[in-house]
Amino acid sequence: MSAIHEQAMNYVYQQVLQRLVGHFTRDERTALQLLIQRIVVAAGGMEQVGNYKVLIAHGGGEVSSYTLALLRAAQLSIAGRAPKTFHLRVATLRHPGMTQATLDSLHHSYGALFFHDDSRVELLMVENHEVLPFNHQRPASSAGREVSQRNMRMIGHLTSGDIRAILCNDAYLALGDFYQRVATWNGGVHAVVSGDSVRKQSQYIAWLKKNALATGLAFAPGKPTSLNGLFARMEEWSVGCYRDLYGEHYAGTESPGRGGHRHLAYIGIADLLDDVDVARAPLLTQFLAHRRDPFEFQFSHPAYPNPLLMAHLYGLQAQCLRELSYEHGVEGFVRQAADYMLRRRVPVELITEASSPDGRVLSNTYGQEFFGLDESQLTCLLFAPFVQHGERLEGFLRQCHPGMLVALPELHKALQGKPAADMLNQWLVDTSGLPLELLQHLYRKRPLQAAHGSGIHKQLFSRSEARTAQVSGR
Repeated sequence: MSAIHEQAMNYVYQQVLQRLVGHFTRDERTALQLLIQRIVVAAGGMEQVGNYKVLIAHGGGEVSSYTLALLRAAQLSIAGRAPKTFHLRVATLRHPGMTQATLDSLHHSYGALFFHDDSRVELLMVENHEVLPFNHQRPASSAGREVSQRNMRMIGHLTSGDIRAILCNDAYLALGDFYQRVATWNGGVHAVVSGDSVRKQSQYIAWLKKNALATGLAFAPGKPTSLNGLFARMEEWSVGCYRDLYGEHYAGTESPGRGGHRHLAYIGIADLLDDVDVARAPLLTQFLAHRRDPFEFQFSHPAYPNPLLMAHLYGLQAQCLRELSYEHGVEGFVRQAADYMLRRRVPVELITEASSPDGRVLSNTYGQEFFGLDESQLTCLLFAPFVQHGERLEGFLRQCHPGMLVALPELHKALQGKPAADMLNQWLVDTSGLPLELLQHLYRKRPLQAAHGSGIHKQLFSRSEARTAQVSGR
């Protein structure tokens, strides 16, 4: 870079910083200075900060978007007062619930923060266990989508059609692998920065551990002594859950490994946001022009991760399991989620329209894109008729496929692995959206107790584990 070009770029970055800070309140300016102090102390002083690299996981949610903007302001502020500033790695986990609108929003916010031409910023995306440069126009991996959809179907059957487990579990189980990969890729990072509270972080760890222990598999005792160790433990728990889910049909992926910096630090800033209404902060709504996509899966809100899809599933559940109308299920969900949707400014009319014929068609289309299943197959998923030796199979046929009741004994034989007519085998596959060998595996399994009730979140550390990784600048 020539001296003239570098001078021009520095001027551009100063303009970006001025626009950023112009959207800050007095409390936010104080938070910015405290964040700068924490980063400098964690790096070992201003003379070391130029070699320091921090990571933020960014999925487009309000807290991570706000934290990212605050980090950019800190990065550019240090650049204005020191020869060098810290490097920033921004990583996104691309999962089946990530919509194109969200990817476009991420790209727009990166442009507003002037990331694309800054060598001090890395923009990454992890998809199907692969670390890639962020590209909002890259088509979704068909292989990765197929694996995630199959995972969701298996989880749905083994949790007896638990809607939140179906929507959340696979995405949350992927986080251990995700953090290990982005924290160690290309030399690794020195610190992880998060705006999420320790309370929420502990809820995720508790959920993951409970699910892992429920598999009955043995895990190493004690708590990890480092943040890298915690990520490795998270990935170990996730693998244990998948091994139990698939049994002999489990096909593992290459481990992300345990490279990177040995003493990975954690810089939490949730306390700096206590006096900030993040959802309505001008930094978020004006500078980043952040808009929530109502079709987007929300990691940070596991009670209602996707209201539109949940309304559809509640409608199907009411119709096929409770012998009520589809509309009754949708309206019941809307009443239950009304306060949440009001707080999050989700357009209620979009959800209430789900009970209309046109709305149901839209929900079916969205459900097929998300799960790879049509309405009949989604109904089968919610009924979960194959587990526990087909305990609910007769009820499923009686309610949804009465013409197949005459074939009930033969269907049991097919699920037991005994010879059966090809037509019946194909009917099972077409009705469930799962291959016959996995249906036979489900037939031998007991249902799992979903652990979503603890309030799972995308966060990383329990209180004791956060203290393990705590840095003096936190």
